[in-house]
Amino acid sequence: MENGDIIQSPSPLRKIVTIAAIAAGIQFGWALQLSLLTPYVQTLGVPHTWAAFIWLCGPISGLLVQPIVGYNSDRCTSRFGRRRPFIAAGATFVSIAVFLIGFAKDMGHHAGDSLESPTKPRAVAIFVVGFWILDVANNMLQGPCRALLADLSANDHKKMRTANGWFSFFMAVGNVLGYAAGSYSHLYRIFPFTRTKACDVYCANLKSCFTIDIMILLLVTVTAVTTVKEDPLTKQVQEEETKTQAAFVGEIVTAFKTLKKPMWILLLVTCLNWIAWFPFLLFDTDWMGTEVYGGKVKGNANQVKMYSDGVRAGALGLMINSIVLGLTSLALEPVGRLIGGVKNLWAIVNFILCACLASTVLITKIAEAWRKHNGADLVHPPLNIKGSALAVFGLLGIPLAVTFSIPFALASIYCSNAGGGQGLSLGVLNMSIVIPQMFVSVVSGPLDAAFGGGNLPAFVLGSMAAAVSALLAILALPKPPKQICLSPGMGGGH
Repeated sequence: MENGDIIQSPSPLRKIVTIAAIAAGIQFGWALQLSLLTPYVQTLGVPHTWAAFIWLCGPISGLLVQPIVGYNSDRCTSRFGRRRPFIAAGATFVSIAVFLIGFAKDMGHHAGDSLESPTKPRAVAIFVVGFWILDVANNMLQGPCRALLADLSANDHKKMRTANGWFSFFMAVGNVLGYAAGSYSHLYRIFPFTRTKACDVYCANLKSCFTIDIMILLLVTVTAVTTVKEDPLTKQVQEEETKTQAAFVGEIVTAFKTLKKPMWILLLVTCLNWIAWFPFLLFDTDWMGTEVYGGKVKGNANQVKMYSDGVRAGALGLMINSIVLGLTSLALEPVGRLIGGVKNLWAIVNFILCACLASTVLITKIAEAWRKHNGADLVHPPLNIKGSALAVFGLLGIPLAVTFSIPFALASIYCSNAGGGQGLSLGVLNMSIVIPQMFVSVVSGPLDAAFGGGNLPAFVLGSMAAAVSALLAILALPKPPKQICLSPGMGGGH
């Protein structure tokens, strides 16, 4: 038994699926953030500079929280196990956070905010606190979930890939449910108490969505932590590890110094992969509203309407993307075997990502040419242009499924072969995800401005990063070592 790992044989698939289902609750909340919170922030009167500061908390919290939580979950000696206490605490804090966000207007009004004032400072303060807690808690929850999946897989590489595939599948389920809930304008009627003097219909719908999020997350989390047991880490094993390892900050430094070549290449490929992804994840619906539909965020009523229609079309694209993501997640294991392994699969889908991001330039130019030729600035683009844009959203669900699963599976495999702690290794991997996000957040605005505005320069940067990531994956990333003996019937679906 290496590094204090407790589980010595792979657990049944039903336990893996039960833990992976927590991803649906996590991603439901993320989908609500992406689809609802930006307009909600504007109703609170949050200045643009504040809004930028708020949204930056996601990668910052991921950079700090996941390694810390991963380190401590590797060494937790609770009688409930190593991962389950962090999963339970994370779900609790997520529930508190979304309550604060959803009811910020009501609490701000009771604390003294004026209904007539466009800016509601007390509500803003409550919202900001809730938003930061939400991002910290999501990172606190997701890392131990993935680490527990690796523990349950017990160094069975196929089981690890299957577990992360199921996690990716449930992320897609959460996305679909979240976008569907966010797009339904009468959800508040199910929870009539959500509409109050301080909270209009839009606000009531948001509160209703977050109420459902709390219910789903608590249901899947309670089911998981009560039905999937962990053997506690003994203090003797924990003390033996502590003798040979430095304190947390020192161990992070040591972890990077002692990383083997496969892990370094994995971090580099993942970093480039997220430089490719993040511009589209930030600006996908804005691209639909501005470049494809030709609308404007600020302008006359018709221009704003065109932009809103484009954003709604982008939301439909995200729904299609989530469905493709879920279906692809279930097919990763057999497809990976068919094409010669996960590194080949990752390379191929990164080329798909590269082509899709590059195609946004072509679609934009065709849409602009159509509007110029027909003089139709205030008319929806024709079906072939809309269909092409939606096809891009759908196709991107294929590489997104791999992005949500394969890097984490490879990190667990490389870590288990090197005898490292799963929690800390996944925290280190998370740094190669959040640092590119911070980089893109900083450079995308000046980059777009340097080339005349719009979203295309950032998309082109992402396309080039995806191409380099694909080449590194196929040429430099080592194949995971083959396991000589696997118990029959261990794979997903058997």
